[in-house]
Amino acid sequence: MAGPLAGIRIVEFAGIGPGPFCGMMLADHGAEVIRIDRATGGRGGSTPVSQKDVLGRGRKSIALNLKSGEGIALARKLAASADGIIEGFRPGVMERLGLGPDVLLADNPKLVYGRMTGWGQTGPYAPYAGHDINYIALAGALAHFGRAGEKPTPPINMVGDFGGGGMMLAFGMVSALLAVANGGKGQVIDAAMTDGTAVLMGMIHGMKNMGVWSEELGANMLDTGAHYYDTYETADGKFVSIGSIEPQFYAELRRLVGLAEEPAFDAQMDRRAWPDLKARLAEVFAAKTRDEWDALMEHTDVCYAPVLTMSEAAEHPHNRARETFVEVAGDMQPAPAPRYSATPTDRPVPAPMPGDDTDAVLAGLGMDEGEIATLRESGAVG
Repeated sequence: MAGPLAGIRIVEFAGIGPGPFCGMMLADHGAEVIRIDRATGGRGGSTPVSQKDVLGRGRKSIALNLKSGEGIALARKLAASADGIIEGFRPGVMERLGLGPDVLLADNPKLVYGRMTGWGQTGPYAPYAGHDINYIALAGALAHFGRAGEKPTPPINMVGDFGGGGMMLAFGMVSALLAVANGGKGQVIDAAMTDGTAVLMGMIHGMKNMGVWSEELGANMLDTGAHYYDTYETADGKFVSIGSIEPQFYAELRRLVGLAEEPAFDAQMDRRAWPDLKARLAEVFAAKTRDEWDALMEHTDVCYAPVLTMSEAAEHPHNRARETFVEVAGDMQPAPAPRYSATPTDRPVPAPMPGDDTDAVLAGLGMDEGEIATLRESGAVG
């Protein structure tokens, strides 16, 4: 793989959601990521994986039977050859397998040991199950997603799993790998989705501390309270978005929608006026189709964009010009981001099926065909 992380080896213990997203980020940017899938003896892994799985792209896969001593020994040997590992089990699982930080850091003192959980490795909630919706609720984020008079609405699982979880772990992995490169020791990263989500709310906490953010749902500039920062339905049942916060952008919005001469819109920052102004804007946007608004407002400083589905986004001229989406094995996927001038990344390759690379990975650890055959016969690998 090409990219700024070329030459880095990461071992990923197969999981779901934020752990694989972290592995995808590292693989996208050039790291060699070897996923350990579970084998129960013989070929195959315990988790069905599709080559259409975007989060699994760019990997190699080895299937190990982690219920066998030989399988555990192979996992330790692989971790000893790596710069970092990623695991997303509940606290204590890796220790019970004999693959906890004390063991693997003793084998490889330079190892960066990344741990991805919802609640963290410590704290009263740590041993218990949860999902994104629960993590962002406890972190004080979910209460602020939604419209006035309605219940909080989870933004699918973008905030906890991926923003506060997988992305934070990827950042932590790279930071710790840089520390090792600068002469430091290996270490453990405790990446909790609750902690990461709280950090993502940093600006909102700052606004609250300054007295410019209300904890009332849907009452603020950025949470659909304001008429100039919201989505509006168009004549054809589609939607557009506007974010005309600054006075010059707001003036351009008024000009293009034909409201420049309506004095009520002079009160842009008067929160008491927002509901009536929003109702008026809704009438205006409902009078034209989304395509008609695109023709009028795209490529202006209104701060405007059509609200696109995933399929529509892949076909939009701006995204096509930047190759924001790429075709991988016949399917459209988001391209690696961000972009680099000196170390460009490769086009992603499809996710492997469990055990696709078992022989190649073992050969890379110095094992010959006879040793690999013996391991297969014993059920240690799949």
